[in-house]
Amino acid sequence: MELVFLGTNGWYDNRDGNTVCALLRTKKYDIVLDAGNGLYKLDQYIDGKKPVFILLSHFHIDHIAGLHTIVKFKLKEGLTICGGRGARRILGKFINRPFTVPLNKLPYPVRLLELPREAGQLPFKIYTLPLEHADPVLGFRIELEGKTVTYITDTGPCPNALKLAKGADLLITECANLPGEFNPGWPHFNPEAAARLALESGAKKLVMTHFSASRYPHRRDRALALRHARQVFPKTVAALDGMKITV
Repeated sequence: MELVFLGTNGWYDNRDGNTVCALLRTKKYDIVLDAGNGLYKLDQYIDGKKPVFILLSHFHIDHIAGLHTIVKFKLKEGLTICGGRGARRILGKFINRPFTVPLNKLPYPVRLLELPREAGQLPFKIYTLPLEHADPVLGFRIELEGKTVTYITDTGPCPNALKLAKGADLLITECANLPGEFNPGWPHFNPEAAARLALESGAKKLVMTHFSASRYPHRRDRALALRHARQVFPKTVAALDGMKITV
């Protein structure tokens, strides 16, 4: 499997990145983690000959803004979009007029699933648990090809994050806050929290993404976050748009 980061920013785009989106390329499926503005790059990395799945952690705009670009893709095996409870209602409004091309007008079949209730309809193993944020957020644990990939964003440290990350081959977390920064009213990870989760969970590798565009305006700011994280968990990487990682 290969992980490609299409967008690594939180909140808004800047010269270093688009908002959050990552592609997990597997033998049978192309699995997209969140649909920020980085989603428009998807057709640079896939040919549309495998089923495509988009997993939405939640419905904040920086995680779904790229959905207005899905009309340009040629997905011969169709698209499945998965979100938490209420996904059909919310996405039925957002991916529709007057905002964008409606789902039923796209040039390929699309279906919507609500997780965790309909997770059994997916052709791979996925576990979801709610995380801690201002609005409902799901964390994902995906198991396929003998590997486990955990995706955790828009949350503060919480027991469910640890459950999802346990023993993961690759742990992907957000890093919206600066080193040492903590805001209980708007929960997010800082680099130390991300690294502690990797250490406590026994994850094999940590990749930090979803860097707040306001707090991390330059690449050197991510480098600082990486230094802090590696003091706790040495096998840490700070994601950049276009970065590829083998799982």
